[in-house]
Amino acid sequence: WQFLISALLAAGLASNPGVAASTSATAPKPLTGFSNGQKNWIIAAGTTRKESVFTFSEVQSEGNGWVVIYQIVNGKPDGEKYLGAAFVPSGNSKSVAVKVNYVPKKGEHFLVMLHRDVNEDKVFDFVFVDPPNVLDRAVVEGSKMIARIFTSP
Repeated sequence: WQFLISALLAAGLASNPGVAASTSATAPKPLTGFSNGQKNWIIAAGTTRKESVFTFSEVQSEGNGWVVIYQIVNGKPDGEKYLGAAFVPSGNSKSVAVKVNYVPKKGEHFLVMLHRDVNEDKVFDFVFVDPPNVLDRAVVEGSKMIARIFTSP
């Protein structure tokens, strides 16, 4: 996973959300490998937050999946652990709330990414099966992972 993120930037092994790493004041680097697609997307503009819950206005998923939040550390996404995940059914979902494992500060940067619920069990399986992939794989359209950078309000 980390290799894939690094490769996309250049052109967890745990099943529970990891402990938040300290963030850098450094803004995220331009992420050319992350985008919205024509069949899958996450609207990150206008994301709201109440305490430790982020709400995204719209998520489109071509199959059951997960909206997953990763922290940005030293300008890059930390793909070794995730901070929170929320199930989304196939189709269009409005007001998707994702609870993270701490109360973020205003101005912190995060990556929100769409993953597919591969085994359709409604459990986010963040277990590496064939590095860099976890069982519930990141959704990719063409050469772009369906993911967006956003800033905590």
